[in-house]
Amino acid sequence: MSLVFVVIGLALVQFMYFGYQVGGARGRFGINAPSITGNEVFERYFRVQQNTLELIVILVPALWMFGTYVSAQWAAGLGVVYLVGRFLYAFGYVKDPAKRSAGFMLSFLPITVLLLGGIYGAVRASLG
Repeated sequence: MSLVFVVIGLALVQFMYFGYQVGGARGRFGINAPSITGNEVFERYFRVQQNTLELIVILVPALWMFGTYVSAQWAAGLGVVYLVGRFLYAFGYVKDPAKRSAGFMLSFLPITVLLLGGIYGAVRASLG
């Protein structure tokens, strides 16, 4: 399970990095807090962070469940795919929002597998 926790830690660091990028974009584009609009490129950075937050809430427990009830190694591997997908999503979205699809799928699909697999494994374990 230690690999699962490493991936969870990396996902949290990645989220912090995206937050740092939002802060930098605020300065570059003159968007004073609490504003979240006013420059399209800033808004892209902000949406990357917010969309990542929406997924990380599902990712962390899904990784934990899958790692506990199915396979820690597979959970960690799927988590790494998620991390790569999130970076591709971020770079694509900031460059051109229309280019975010591949990164989105590479982060959403692993979460779906982790969640469904974790639920299946937990149900199977509870039935004995």
